Amino acid sequence: MRSYIVFLLLFSIKVAGKAFCRVRLEWVREADEPWAGLRVIALLNHTSLFEPVFLAAVPNRLLWQLATHGVLPLADKTAARPILGRLFLLITKHVVPVTRERDDTWEEVLRQVRDPEAVLLILPEGRMMRRTGLDREGNPMTVRGGIADILRAMPDGRLFVAYSGGLHHIQAPGERFPRPFRRAWLGAEVVDIEEYRGALGGSECAESFKAAVIEDMTRRRDTYCYRTR
Repeated sequence: MRSYIVFLLLFSIKVAGKAFCRVRLEWVREADEPWAGLRVIALLNHTSLFEPVFLAAVPNRLLWQLATHGVLPLADKTAARPILGRLFLLITKHVVPVTRERDDTWEEVLRQVRDPEAVLLILPEGRMMRRTGLDREGNPMTVRGGIADILRAMPDGRLFVAYSGGLHHIQAPGERFPRPFRRAWLGAEVVDIEEYRGALGGSECAESFKAAVIEDMTRRRDTYCYRTR
């Protein structure tokens, strides 16, 4: 029953997103059957809690995959929000509230993704960019190492890297009401996880692999998220 509820919610967000925002999806690198075999979906350049509007650009088959096998690590502070928190707790099949520490909440995420049919949705930066270009604490936006843990845990499949052009012009952190009928840009590419892991030394030291992933994801973000749109 939960799967059907989640799918209906995602489909409703997709329909609302199409009416609310004109999302343009651009493939930064072409791929055969780009929506097939996805195991990890990573959205870079996290700028707003209104990023579900990007669902307007994805096919219904992906919505169903998220509804039946999706896993979302959700910041416990976001999960505790009275309205948006409840909404995000229904955005995938399994939503795991996590802290900023490497504790049992993160171990639960890793346990969930070992399911051979699981597809993980993750925001590698782990927090939102404010209008200053910095996070809430005034620190530069960096990619965190959790994405590397996930990629080491996934034996195969494909990584979908989504590049947000930013949504501050629609709703920035701290703003109560969004501004509708604006354009939004989303870049995307698909990467084979096994090949990616091999290219960055995933079979070697976990810490060196994590550093390589952080460097690579940062390079990809800075190359594609801030391009002319």
